[in-house]
Amino acid sequence: MSSLKGNVLIGQSGGPTCVINQSLVGIIETAVGADAVDRVLGARHGIAGILAEDFIDVGKESQATLEAVAVTPCAALRSVRKKPTREECEKALDVFQKHNIRYFFYIGGNDTAETAHILNEVAVEKSYEVRLFHVPKTIDNDLLVTDHCPGFGSAAKFVASAFMGDNQDNRSLPGIKIDVVMGRHAGWLTAASLLARQNADDGPHLIYLPEVDFSVESFLADVDRMYTKHGRCLIAVSEGIHGPGGEPIINTGEVDSHGNVQLSGSGALGDFLSAKVKDGLGKGLRVRADTFGYLQRSFAGFHSEVDAVEARECGRTAMRAALAGDRPHGSVFMERASGADYHIDYKLTELRNVAKETRDMEASFLKGTNDVDSSFLDYVRPLVGEIFVPARLSDFPL
Repeated sequence: MSSLKGNVLIGQSGGPTCVINQSLVGIIETAVGADAVDRVLGARHGIAGILAEDFIDVGKESQATLEAVAVTPCAALRSVRKKPTREECEKALDVFQKHNIRYFFYIGGNDTAETAHILNEVAVEKSYEVRLFHVPKTIDNDLLVTDHCPGFGSAAKFVASAFMGDNQDNRSLPGIKIDVVMGRHAGWLTAASLLARQNADDGPHLIYLPEVDFSVESFLADVDRMYTKHGRCLIAVSEGIHGPGGEPIINTGEVDSHGNVQLSGSGALGDFLSAKVKDGLGKGLRVRADTFGYLQRSFAGFHSEVDAVEARECGRTAMRAALAGDRPHGSVFMERASGADYHIDYKLTELRNVAKETRDMEASFLKGTNDVDSSFLDYVRPLVGEIFVPARLSDFPL
């Protein structure tokens, strides 16, 4: 058991997920009652709350409340999109010292890991002993090192189910339908739409990912080919598709605090592609577009049970590692064991190995410029758990 005694502080950062509070509760339940822990605090709005010393005592919550919060989507502590300067990280460390914070956990994606990494560097420079851990989450599934990210499985289940429903809609009233899915640089979530293909004629008939350069001309030819073949066409498009050199197809001109171009808060890409289809293939076509937007990361009551279990265990792993004291900092990652049966081992890596950079889909999962290889199904199926399977009338199979 660790000889370092003090308070625990937890923060949540970045885009929410359906299971981010599972990780929060995993940390809290492992910390409460530990000999090395005095109080378990939560920072409201992540690093912004730390700088403002805006804390709540989450260690006083009942187990019933914690369990209810665990299955509630989005950040119970509230989230933040703030990239702190080094000076702000030094101020945050002063807050740690003032409140005797000896264990800090930051739940989030790669930008969150970068903040944790800078905080750790500052702590080392100032010789302040604090055990500092990043707990992964992101529906984008784009963190380095880990097999997959908590939050992705639930969002992937939503996307797959939404496309199953949209495929039935498109089959009932044939036309051309474009669905825009989250994914700035990596196409993992859009690729999950592949799970909706239960029959040979099921959509999505075309899948476009940011790992491959997008051409409007090729897109129109693809749509025309699929529409001719099936009499309809359902299309999955990542919000981050781009032309040669990474130029966005649509640039709203808005950026977030990390300098990222705003993609998710607008239906502009779907409207743009719909207009191109109508102009290029004929005004009389029935063309529609939807942008899944924020629903896919926060749909209440709809999550992967596997995802929930893994997110909770990532929080527990971080807290156990901090208490053990074998390493002063790190990031939790999941390693998939080899073999036919799905099994995950929870491990730790250096913060610098996860900070800032992102992970694209492996080339082996890509199929040309407009599809996903079936090998991806073996990767993603265990993460989403049980999903609905549509049925058809036996005398009307197509």
